[in-house]
Amino acid sequence: MASNSPDSDPKPQITNPPPKPTSKNKDFLTHLEIYLAKRDGVDKLLKISRYATKIILASSVLADEPLVTRLKSFESSVGVSRKALRLGKFIQDVNALRATQFSSHFHLNFVLSVIAYGGEGLYYFIEQFVWLGKAGLIDKRRLPALQKWSAWCEFVGYFGSVSLKVIELRKIDEEERCLLSSIDVTVLRGIECGKEQEKLRKLRGKKMMKRLSVVQDLADALMALADISDGRGRLSAPLLVSSAGLFSALISTHKNWVSC
Repeated sequence: MASNSPDSDPKPQITNPPPKPTSKNKDFLTHLEIYLAKRDGVDKLLKISRYATKIILASSVLADEPLVTRLKSFESSVGVSRKALRLGKFIQDVNALRATQFSSHFHLNFVLSVIAYGGEGLYYFIEQFVWLGKAGLIDKRRLPALQKWSAWCEFVGYFGSVSLKVIELRKIDEEERCLLSSIDVTVLRGIECGKEQEKLRKLRGKKMMKRLSVVQDLADALMALADISDGRGRLSAPLLVSSAGLFSALISTHKNWVSC
């Protein structure tokens, strides 16, 4: 006869722990949470909504005047929100300038880096005062001058940025040619080149992202040029500038999403 003593504990039930999330099965909402936690992520979503609205307004597809008025108010509000979201962003350019080192062998890169980071940093710095003017803290009569200076600094910064990225693309092309030559020799010798193929794949992905970044900078430079010219000229047509802004926002959103 079996005895039921208090010392005999029941066997513990074994439960399977839930699987730990990995990079492969990470769901969309988790990725979205990480993306929206970044300032640039929110900024680019606002940029998409703003320039999509500007395209609708520039195309004159709406005949409802109250709706047009609401869209104009929304576009203006989003623009002010984006400026507030960029407070202190010039610090990243200050740190980038501090990290830039002069080298007699690459003096052109140093000069272009100063132009790129200096121009962009001044742009973000002046934009803080533009935001204060639009928010009503600074006399709005100063806004035209501030916006003009801001646009010039932005345009100069993009000139340096595009130049640097073109130089980097040339280096990537040269590295790609050398790697392809090495793979061809390896294949002829009958040796597996899995590591080289993987390196080539990553290099081509890097080149594609760099090309997209150049296109984005050119689109943003076009918008800065439109601000400098006060909307005059063929390159300052509202529909063209708005389309460039939306295209730039989509590219930047893709880059930030991939980096998450």
